Amino acid sequence: TLKLKYFADTIMFQPASTSTSAMSKEDKLKKLRELTAKRQDACKQNHQEVVAEDKRRALPTNWEHKRRRLEWEEKDDQFKQDCESKGHDHRRMRLLEVGAETADKLDTRRRRKANPDTGFATFEAASSRKYQTLCRQLKPDMRAYAEEKARMGEDRFYPTSSTLGVADRKDDPQAVERMSQDVKQQVEKRKKYSRRRAFDEDADVDYINDQNMRYNRKLERAFGHYTAEIKQNLERGTAI
Repeated sequence: TLKLKYFADTIMFQPASTSTSAMSKEDKLKKLRELTAKRQDACKQNHQEVVAEDKRRALPTNWEHKRRRLEWEEKDDQFKQDCESKGHDHRRMRLLEVGAETADKLDTRRRRKANPDTGFATFEAASSRKYQTLCRQLKPDMRAYAEEKARMGEDRFYPTSSTLGVADRKDDPQAVERMSQDVKQQVEKRKKYSRRRAFDEDADVDYINDQNMRYNRKLERAFGHYTAEIKQNLERGTAI
């Protein structure tokens, strides 16, 4: 307030030689009111920004993520209502907006979430995980399995030492062929596995660590044919 009053007195009592001498007293007061209004507006906006910043600091760290999640849920609910009003399937219409790469990433994420790899714990857990993986690859007909189980009963469907050979249950030839093909694929896949190389204690030591050993092997594969004679001359001491 003191600064504005000093500014007003300066404007009103400036010498006639300045550019403000042509302004009347009413114009000067009008200019002063405009400056005062701008100052009050700036103070108001500054106070509002300070209050908003304090509110943002009081919010949890993941508030932005939650806010985006809530906005997406609101848009999804509105999209679902629009689809229902038009008689369309909500999930089908949503999938039409998903690209091929995004769909592949979502499918991979879903499969990993359904069967997470927690690492090796016991042989029993590893066997169970492998069994579940093989069952998903074979894709058995669980509906036919349940119907046959209900028709034959527990005792005949799961034969014991007393009922073995009595049950008339026969496997589907197509299911047997599918299992046979899967076993053959497993055998072919195991052939491609890289076995662990045995360490040769009699081999020459021309390395200082494991990384240098692998690097020397790569050099030997690439240039060993050209440097064999030079290496022999160096070992015999006949190199020029």
